[in-house]
Amino acid sequence: MVRTEISLFLKNAPGELGKLALMLGNEGINIDALTIQDASSYVQNLFQARGKSLKRIASVASYNSMRKDSAEFALIRLLVDKTDKAIDLLSKEDYLFDIMPVMTLELENKPGTLAAIANKFGEEGVNINYVYGSVSSQEEKCLFVFCPEDIELAAKIFKE
Repeated sequence: MVRTEISLFLKNAPGELGKLALMLGNEGINIDALTIQDASSYVQNLFQARGKSLKRIASVASYNSMRKDSAEFALIRLLVDKTDKAIDLLSKEDYLFDIMPVMTLELENKPGTLAAIANKFGEEGVNINYVYGSVSSQEEKCLFVFCPEDIELAAKIFKE
């Protein structure tokens, strides 16, 4: 299923995630999936992408400065049950965020399931930019979030 992922930057400090989660929770918005990474690795990936594309997006000095500054922030990617409401709330509260379509799949919690899905992406020629997921128990299905380069093709491959 194609869903909308919200990516935002939070100050990398105690209590910031709690404030975000409380704000969403107070508005009845449930977080279905979440991943957090140091924003400096995100900036590092931008720098590496610049090298691959041979386009000069910014100078090396600019990237080094951005990477140093970005260590003070975390990149949060999340899926929520009320996306439009969350976007309105984040806008109202002046959060810096972006949205992106992603594929969500509920997978059986057994060895080899993720391998089969990843291989299917590969066989169809769809690169996966990133993936995250979780499981709550052995008996329940796992929710995995995939960010493929070609969301339309991925949606056709995994049509429900």
